[in-house]
Amino acid sequence: MDEPQKKRGTHNAILENREKLLLSGVTEIDSFDDRTVILYTQLGELVILGRDLRVQQLSTDSGELQIEGDIRALRYGDRDRTASQGFFGRLLR
Repeated sequence: MDEPQKKRGTHNAILENREKLLLSGVTEIDSFDDRTVILYTQLGELVILGRDLRVQQLSTDSGELQIEGDIRALRYGDRDRTASQGFFGRLLR
């Protein structure tokens, strides 16, 4: 493992049958509804798209998250954005 990744941390995603998503390394959930979940991991922004999405389990201590539903896409954003920018940051995106 290279030095920059050691400093940043780790993030894993396991998708089972496009219905159950297990994530680790989650640092913050920015927003969620039944079609979109926007969150931040130790390695950057992650947007999950689908239908009937439900946050089933969240452990703030371990950074683990489980999402269930019809998962259509995982879209990774900027690696340098590891936390939300607040109201004005989202407004100026």
